[in-house]
Amino acid sequence: MFTRKRIVIALGGNALGNTLPEQMVAVKTTAKALCDLIEEGHQVVVVHGNGPQVGMINNAMSALSREDENQPNTPLSVCVAMSQAYIGYDLQNALREELRIRGFVRTPVVTVVTQVRVDPNDPAFENPSKPIGKFLTKEEADHQAKAYGHIMKEDAGRGYRRVVASPKPVEIVEQDAINSLVDANKIVICCGGGGIPVVLNGHHLKGASAVIDKDYASCLLAKELDADMLIILTAVEKVAVNFGKENEEWLDDITVDDAKKYINEGQFAPGSMLPKVQAAVDFASSKEGRTAMITLLQKAKDGIQGKTGTKIHL
Repeated sequence: MFTRKRIVIALGGNALGNTLPEQMVAVKTTAKALCDLIEEGHQVVVVHGNGPQVGMINNAMSALSREDENQPNTPLSVCVAMSQAYIGYDLQNALREELRIRGFVRTPVVTVVTQVRVDPNDPAFENPSKPIGKFLTKEEADHQAKAYGHIMKEDAGRGYRRVVASPKPVEIVEQDAINSLVDANKIVICCGGGGIPVVLNGHHLKGASAVIDKDYASCLLAKELDADMLIILTAVEKVAVNFGKENEEWLDDITVDDAKKYINEGQFAPGSMLPKVQAAVDFASSKEGRTAMITLLQKAKDGIQGKTGTKIHL
């Protein structure tokens, strides 16, 4: 018997391309895969990454401030907001077009520019490690550190890059508005790039020099929406243990306890598969009946039908 599910989809970077022209092509493919789920009757909420895009914006704004001394440097939080808006613009139009091709002429799609509160005392702020922006020479890096207070680190002999903190999300500021839109059967794109990182000073939300992992933000969103499923879409069809070794094993259906055991064994690469599995475990363990899945964008429909993907549950 078919059961309509409320599903939060976390789109990986491969769903958006690396340049503006690539993005305009990629979102059409992405829209087809998402509309497959919508056409099946599921309620879909979309979160996307913004790695290449926020890097391009950051580079462009840094170049502007170097060329014109009257232009102040643009805060990273503003760059994230810009990326949310223009990715949302392309993605919501691609979804709208695909839905109308399929006969859904009255299904609205909306992008919510979303702030996500982080704890200013998060340990991540003590050791910024997330590289952003382009590679710089030592002289350029020293200038950026002196002029803007950026933390610059040498990156494997390839040059210097700015590094920022990657704190855990604490609260989605626009959560009530997102809930209302989803409850009204709108298709919502939100928490782009993990959300605009902000800290609370009294009643004021101040942008933080940080990036939030979009998988952790998707997990928090899915819990607050009381979603049935969190689907994290990435570049592989399934999660593997002993990846790349002779005894490599692709995982189909595992429990939260199994996943925690694999995490403790160091089976998943930090900054790659590890945060995806951690977010999946967090969601799946948060309430009875909740399921997380990790798979390819093109396999999302098959995954929900139990034909592929790695499913994690209690």
